[in-house]
Amino acid sequence: MSVAIVNIGRSHRGDLAATPLDGDALVCEDGVIAWVGSGGDVGQGDHERVLDAGGAGVIPGLIDSHVHVTFGDYTPRQQTVGYLESYLHGGMTRAITASEVHVPGRPSDPAGVKALAIAAQRCFAGYRPGGVTVHAGSVILEPGLTRADFDELKAQGVWLAKAGFGAFEAPLDYVPVAHAARAAGLIVTCHTGGGSIPGSLDRIDATAVIEMEAHVSFHVNGGPTAMSADDNVKIVTEGGEVALQLAMAGNLRSALDICRLAREHDQLHRLLVSTDTPTGTGVVPLGMLHLMAELVSLDGLTAEQAVAAATGSVGRVYGLDAGLLEVGRPADLLVLDAPLGSAGDDWAGALQVGDMPALCAALTAGEVRYTRSRNTPAPKRPVRG
Repeated sequence: MSVAIVNIGRSHRGDLAATPLDGDALVCEDGVIAWVGSGGDVGQGDHERVLDAGGAGVIPGLIDSHVHVTFGDYTPRQQTVGYLESYLHGGMTRAITASEVHVPGRPSDPAGVKALAIAAQRCFAGYRPGGVTVHAGSVILEPGLTRADFDELKAQGVWLAKAGFGAFEAPLDYVPVAHAARAAGLIVTCHTGGGSIPGSLDRIDATAVIEMEAHVSFHVNGGPTAMSADDNVKIVTEGGEVALQLAMAGNLRSALDICRLAREHDQLHRLLVSTDTPTGTGVVPLGMLHLMAELVSLDGLTAEQAVAAATGSVGRVYGLDAGLLEVGRPADLLVLDAPLGSAGDDWAGALQVGDMPALCAALTAGEVRYTRSRNTPAPKRPVRG
């Protein structure tokens, strides 16, 4: 499948430097970005489909690093079917599991949590709801898990581990188990802030996250209950390279505080944007764009920094090849613009005034999934072709 996009306006490769594409056109072939250059070099008959962006922008598809998948495109927490496909219409082209903690009757013994993680990983290995890539299977850290267990999981294709919902009596009790998971090569993530479901610890603070040497501080602004202001300072200034994952379902005031601290201490590269859904907050297809608009319009981040935190920075932290618009990378991308009626001139201007951009088109694995989102308003510059 060969798809070309021409007449691209404002573009963003997904890096923190907000580098634009080297041209106003790109070509996707065999699921990857194959070429970037001048639209004048694109022949209409050379491709199976040519999309005319009409001056609308192009950015990488959004990667939501905090989605509570279970099995299939279904969430028992909200009893909703088809939510992942609907999130694609909110710009999310790739989802990373925050553990399958919401599976009804989930096991808590070592054999059970290992089996759950492997089963989830296998179920989504070849299943793309609506075209969304789902990185599923995150082992929930429980007492009794050992380095040998994590080695076995890694050999089976599970590369994520989640701290915060196990039967540990205190946050620091996670430390040796988290270290064992990390030593086996798993990405270790950790619930941060107050407890979110019955049975979880009352609070996990910055000290515990740092001692665990977690790769990602999940919903660092609260999921939904935030840490203290002092903990925000500590996680930013003493957390090394622990990624600071901001969640739409968290505390906005805390998110803005962490953005300020990250800017002051030159730590913007550690910021990630996510939703932390579906949870008690609900199913929110526009969750990523919603948080981005809040952070940008309330002076937490620039529009370009918000895009990086939702794309390239996520790919870097999780070791994915996705998240950047470069030749050879997965062809997951969005064509987007300011919505009709917005005071913003383009997608970045819309974010600056607090409007969510309109999605003109979405491609995943090089295939056009839609040319008008059903979840956003109409764009000022509709895609043709």
